[in-house]
Amino acid sequence: MRITKKRYLQSFLIVTVVLAIVRLLFPSIAKDRAAQTVAREKETADSVNVRSEAAQDGQTVAQADAGADTDRVVLEGTYLSKLTPSPMPPLRYPAGVSPFFKSDGSLRRTPIYSVPGYQRTFEDQQDVQLLSASKWGIRPVQNREEAVRRKSGLVFVGSNPYVYIDKLHSSIPYLVPRASILLQDIGRSYFDSLTMKGIPLHKIIVTSVLRSKDDVQRLRGHNGNATQNSCHLYGTTFDVCYNRYKTVEPPGEQRRAVRNDTLKYILAEVLRDMREEKRCYVKYEVNQGCFHITVR
Repeated sequence: MRITKKRYLQSFLIVTVVLAIVRLLFPSIAKDRAAQTVAREKETADSVNVRSEAAQDGQTVAQADAGADTDRVVLEGTYLSKLTPSPMPPLRYPAGVSPFFKSDGSLRRTPIYSVPGYQRTFEDQQDVQLLSASKWGIRPVQNREEAVRRKSGLVFVGSNPYVYIDKLHSSIPYLVPRASILLQDIGRSYFDSLTMKGIPLHKIIVTSVLRSKDDVQRLRGHNGNATQNSCHLYGTTFDVCYNRYKTVEPPGEQRRAVRNDTLKYILAEVLRDMREEKRCYVKYEVNQGCFHITVR
């Protein structure tokens, strides 16, 4: 049956009227359609912009590769000067090999070797350590009050899961950040070594940290090893005793006893490795019962 032009127009008018009534009764429908249209147009424009920016980035990267011998690099469209990477300590194990587990997944055990001789291995004297202390440290302070006013270049050093700070009589618990990081790394490495050797965990004990000039003067009255220009004045140096350790054990549990000599052997291995990685200077103090350590 053929649809006449008159009937077609009548049907079109009826549909238009119905849609107009629906739009009047439900105006949100028209708003939703308009919002969808705007969103589609925005997505289209964003897509065009992204493609345009990608093309520009590709040209920028290509230009950077072409001029790789210059002193500038391109990073996300921003020019930044080349930075010299910090030297990393050498790996003690080949890449991809875990220092804690064997290839079959079992825990790796290492024997205790210690060092050939404490005084021969840790022979860094005052003059050598003082050069490093003056390089990385703060200007020496006269007393505790001045140290508090100038502690902006220092960080507080307190007991934590790896290190125990002994009761300090002639120093205050502050170090320059570089030395504080070294101390924490020694504590963590000590934990690792104890675990790999099957020894119950013990914390190292720090007995001396930052000293003021007044502290040094009082200390010289009864300590013959104390020097006028002590490395402890610069906040770069700390003493770790080798004849006392803090046992790590949960409340109500008693770990098996370990001889201090055994713990000293392992601590000496850790300090030797740190020293060979050129991270610190170490002096074995016979009379004071400690390792005298200055950051490098």
